[in-house]
Amino acid sequence: MNGLARASVRFRPASFAGTFIALLFAAAVVTACGTMLQTGITAHVAPVRYAHVPVVAAADPQARITTGHGDNRDTETAALTDQPRLDTALARTIAARPGVAAAVPDVAFPVQSAHLPPLTGRNWAAHAIDGANTVQGHAPLAGEVVLDAATARAAGVGTGGTVALTAPGGAQTYRVAGLTQEAAPTAYFADSAAGTLSGHPGKADAIAVFARPGVPTDRLADQTRQAVGTHAKVRTGDGRGEAEQPQLASARELLTAIGGSFGGIATATAVFVVMGTVSLAVGQRGREIALLRAVGATPRQIRRTVATEAMLVAPLAGAAGILPGLALARWWFDQLVDKGAVPRGAQLSVGWIPMVVAVGAGLLASLAAGHLAARRPSRARPSQALGEAAVERRRPGVIRTVLGLAATAGGCVLASVAAHETGDDAASIALAVVFSFMVAVALLGPVVAWLAAAVLGLPLRAGGAPGALAAANTRANARRLASAITPIVLVTAFCGTLMCMQGTLTHTARQQIRDGVVADQVIGSGGAGLPAGTADRAARVPGVDTAVGVLRTGALYRASGSLNSTTVLGVSGDPHRLTAVLQPGVRSGSLGDLTGDGRTVAVDSLLADTAHAKVGGYLTLWLGDGTQVRPRVVAVYERGLGLGELMMPRDAVAGHAGSAYDSQVLVHDRAGARPADVQRALARLDVPGLTVTDRAGYRAQTDKDLELNAWANRVMAIVLGGFAAVAAANTLVMTVLDRRREVALLRLTGTTRRQVLGMLRWEALLVAVAGLVLGGAIAWITLIPIARGTTGGSPYVPPGTVLAIAGGALALSLAATALPARALLSRPAR
Repeated sequence: MNGLARASVRFRPASFAGTFIALLFAAAVVTACGTMLQTGITAHVAPVRYAHVPVVAAADPQARITTGHGDNRDTETAALTDQPRLDTALARTIAARPGVAAAVPDVAFPVQSAHLPPLTGRNWAAHAIDGANTVQGHAPLAGEVVLDAATARAAGVGTGGTVALTAPGGAQTYRVAGLTQEAAPTAYFADSAAGTLSGHPGKADAIAVFARPGVPTDRLADQTRQAVGTHAKVRTGDGRGEAEQPQLASARELLTAIGGSFGGIATATAVFVVMGTVSLAVGQRGREIALLRAVGATPRQIRRTVATEAMLVAPLAGAAGILPGLALARWWFDQLVDKGAVPRGAQLSVGWIPMVVAVGAGLLASLAAGHLAARRPSRARPSQALGEAAVERRRPGVIRTVLGLAATAGGCVLASVAAHETGDDAASIALAVVFSFMVAVALLGPVVAWLAAAVLGLPLRAGGAPGALAAANTRANARRLASAITPIVLVTAFCGTLMCMQGTLTHTARQQIRDGVVADQVIGSGGAGLPAGTADRAARVPGVDTAVGVLRTGALYRASGSLNSTTVLGVSGDPHRLTAVLQPGVRSGSLGDLTGDGRTVAVDSLLADTAHAKVGGYLTLWLGDGTQVRPRVVAVYERGLGLGELMMPRDAVAGHAGSAYDSQVLVHDRAGARPADVQRALARLDVPGLTVTDRAGYRAQTDKDLELNAWANRVMAIVLGGFAAVAAANTLVMTVLDRRREVALLRLTGTTRRQVLGMLRWEALLVAVAGLVLGGAIAWITLIPIARGTTGGSPYVPPGTVLAIAGGALALSLAATALPARALLSRPAR
């Protein structure tokens, strides 16, 4: 059997080359997703700034809820949307421990200046962490600052000079008290002023703990834990890096989601494609298997031969796919780092487990597909084997039909579930819906192909001899047609769902912004943001009627026993005047009932449905830094996707946001004021990087917020769509090359080369059109409930996406058919 298997591989290279290509790309996809998952589980960041600090106390970057009791007790965790902080009073409690030499609160915040690069503002006590001693002057007092020497030279000031700096807490001119040798651009402020300037008074990002002489790190960590209790997490070793980069928690969640959720679908798709390709390859050898049965080969010998062929091809193809998979994972990871979704310093974790899984999955899929494909011909009686191999079986098996109908029902159920979910939950179900329908198409493929040939074959008959031949061929060989249609359906369904889902979100968000933002002027910033008080200053500008500051942050909310992230819009000023610049489409309640104490909230209607919140009820929230609140719902509005899903007064959320800078200030002009005059007056406000535009500025900011999600969906579409496209081309090439006898017979009976190419071209068009129609139908069925769950409306199909997918599918089908067909026709017919 081993010799027969080796001979089959050697003498049928086209068939095994197709299997090899499918296995290679499957291994690459599985390796890439597995590597991302492993990185999400093991990701860490080596400490840089805290490298010489033995112990760091920092707030837990995750929120937790516990449900159930006893054995059914379960804890749900989710990464906080912003950086959590500690009370600075904890530093005194830690410092009172006998082994602690010093406990230093570390406060950091962005600082801007009109003529300087971005600075990091810090409290003076934190200079002990950096080792930044003054080389001139003294420690800063109130109204003073200590700069690094390079920044002072850039500002053209020295000790005793003055410099204007803008912090989240406001803008002020400071006297330069001293200079340091700090390498990074840094501004040290008095300890008493740093908290207020950061916008988070009484809070620290972390507390650095130093030991007395002779006290080991483990004892120091134990004493620190006793001091902080449940108020902080104590970190040592590489854990200090997470205290330095708290966004690592959300990065782990993202990487795990990519490698786990998307990776699971991608892996299942890869196995699905491999099994389809192997089944096609084995099915094309029906005559050989029948001949072996006719000369006395037993069913067991046939199955062993197919298994041996898989053992010869699968490991080599899997091993060849590992390096491309690692390259894909590296590119993917680097892109996430460049876009700020993963902190710099994190490393891609490359291990042997994803590689073994990739090779093993391909091998098992090959063995299973080969066994199933060879099962029927190997069990045929020798006297009937050749007869059965010569005629295609018209009806699918009962088991296959039942499973196909079950997959169809499963896809409909999942689509119904998605219709009752919102946001990420609805989107995550999308791929499962598509995959269920894809399994149904694969199982019911011959029936679907026969129907497609019957319907689409009618107009082909009017295309002369090539069209008539194509129509007859497709009806007579429905199974072969099904193997070619299925990958096209895969490309269309996956790419169409992912791209149109993102297109729907973007289109709806833009529409909501266009309808909801009615400000005449939008003040923005080319730097870190606008300091507190900018809206008040803008309101005093001649010609301005209303100015509302907008601070963007995030929060977590509880729904159905799980934590979900959402966006929060913090608005300043009188809430009764809010509708002069923002009209979120209030459905019930009133925005005028918002109060600055943080006890009230306005909620988007989709989020309200998910969380079962209504006006007068309460909503449990974890603000950006993890502070838990339970505000009363005072209004429900409709344009949350574009404006923000929660709306609260700025004072209620600014102290809990990652940055206390405003994103924009929305301005409504006074009646009769000239917009150009108001714009020029606003531009004279003394704020570094200030910009004044119209409503397009607000729209640009929202588009930027959607960019990462749009990019993530594009990458998933490229990975899955690209893999499916390769599988489609691979299948079409295998199908055409297997038709040597048919093409030769046509040429011997007088069919011209042009007519043969025309026949194959019409078949390729039929395959492409059938795949596009069926894949488009699957995508549309998937998109309807998901669009309703994420936007509350109907799907939006970008014309460019439709043209790209349709054009790509047509070009792929024609190219993957024409190239091998020309190769066949280049040989003499015999």
